Amino acid sequence: MGAGVSSLFFGTGAAATAAPGATGMGDLPELCAAEVLLRLDAPEICALARLNRAFRGAAGADFVWEAKLPENYRHLIGYVEGGGEEGRRRRRRAGKKEIYARLSRPVTFDDGTKEFWLEKSKGRVCMALSSKALVITGIDDRRYWTHMPTTESRFQSVAYLQQIWWFEVVGELDFSFPVGTYSLYFRIHLGKFSKRFGRRVCSSEHIHGWDKKPVRFQLSTSDGQNALSQCYLDEPGSWVLYHAGDFVASKPGEALKLKFSMAQIDCTHTKGGLCVDSVLVYPKGFRPEKVVTGRVSEMRS
Repeated sequence: MGAGVSSLFFGTGAAATAAPGATGMGDLPELCAAEVLLRLDAPEICALARLNRAFRGAAGADFVWEAKLPENYRHLIGYVEGGGEEGRRRRRRAGKKEIYARLSRPVTFDDGTKEFWLEKSKGRVCMALSSKALVITGIDDRRYWTHMPTTESRFQSVAYLQQIWWFEVVGELDFSFPVGTYSLYFRIHLGKFSKRFGRRVCSSEHIHGWDKKPVRFQLSTSDGQNALSQCYLDEPGSWVLYHAGDFVASKPGEALKLKFSMAQIDCTHTKGGLCVDSVLVYPKGFRPEKVVTGRVSEMRS
């Protein structure tokens, strides 16, 4: 059976040298091919489109790609910069496949401190906020914090903490998310990393204080959802996503305001040796990096 399926798609043996009048997969009506594509994820559609002309033609159909786009894609494409009125007209004329491709690449806003994109498989919205979009206690005092350029951040810069008594990072986000459940994370690295002779090295020189009391993560939304978790930071040398909580976007087309924080404000000891890269919002269950979840207490309205 496997050989039969392979010959249908790729053409082998007699199937590959059939008479000119023979019927093959390339003669499948485009509407039928499109019905098949509606049941596939975006990467599978692109792979199937390379097989024959029927799928190639169907893969450009607007109704195929509109089914893969989030319901508020018209709102999301409005964030794409460029061209003034002409740019807006060009976006209105764009096909749905073109819109999907553009939204799958990072779309920046708020002076480049925030960006969102569609994860390519399911077309779900992901978002990142740089450390410069957050309110960090003492960030302007170089005795405590420095901005460190690095290629390990999508924003090319992280905030590095040398030492401080009161550690607190706070952020807000007002955004119209497609309906769904999302998880919010802080992307954190214990230790100062650098490149030496082409190799990545990590210094633990300034790491201290994180084993004495747990860090407290909080998340709240404008419609009354709340989440609270806490955990010790004890994984030096690599980037880790610390889970602050989950929230549900339930009202299509309506902006949801998020407030979130991570803090360790016990002033009986200092803490330091930590990099803050960003805050990330992912569809629940989507985990591209290592995730740490602390003791969680969540309350929903």
